[in-house]
Amino acid sequence: MTAKEKIQKSNLPKHIAIIMDGNGRWAAKQGNERAFGHEHGVDAVRSAVEGAVEVGLQYLTLYAFSTENWSRPQDEVTALMGLLVQAITDETEKLKEQNVRLAMIGDLASLPEEVQEKLNWSINKLKDSTGLTLVLALSYSSKWEITQAIRQIATDVKEGTLTIDEINNNLLDKYLATNGIPDPELLIRTSGETRISNFLLWQIAYAELYFTPVLWPDFRKENLFEAICDFQNRERRFGKTSQQLVS
Repeated sequence: MTAKEKIQKSNLPKHIAIIMDGNGRWAAKQGNERAFGHEHGVDAVRSAVEGAVEVGLQYLTLYAFSTENWSRPQDEVTALMGLLVQAITDETEKLKEQNVRLAMIGDLASLPEEVQEKLNWSINKLKDSTGLTLVLALSYSSKWEITQAIRQIATDVKEGTLTIDEINNNLLDKYLATNGIPDPELLIRTSGETRISNFLLWQIAYAELYFTPVLWPDFRKENLFEAICDFQNRERRFGKTSQQLVS
């Protein structure tokens, strides 16, 4: 029985987030520059999205570019931005056929104008889709997101549209970039690294973590199915005891 056949559709995580890691190491193993790994990472994105659609996942968030990534060599950043524009151009029609909606989180104003225009074009093209919501985290970091939320809350308190007594967990959720998106129940990181890397720190408070040694360009939907099966074999207690869950 394949991993896909083992998946219980009644116990699917509503939202899976993936830290796509290992492009550079994959390229080095092929004797190529890092950009070569990023190019082949698009194949992994395509396969992961196909897998998510096949099993009926509601949300898939991909950590595509962090705020820290701006400090990488300029030629690599330029190549990444160009690849992003090309990938969006090439994949939007396919996403539409798959009934996939596109959303973005991050400091999008910091992206090159061409990238912003292409992203907005794709979002508008896919706005009527009702299936999987594909969320791209671009120029994103959790510390940036939480800082922005705190600044906005402080501004609203200062302007009198919000009181301190109204501030709680649910309110903060509404100020985050992921407002309206359920928290991830499963976080996957590829390449064997076991760090969260400043990704959705507030949102993954109760997420199951799954680390795989597979480098991102080699990741395929079968790997996604294996991660979902692993998730479904775990006991999610949310602070309770096992006995409380069965009583």
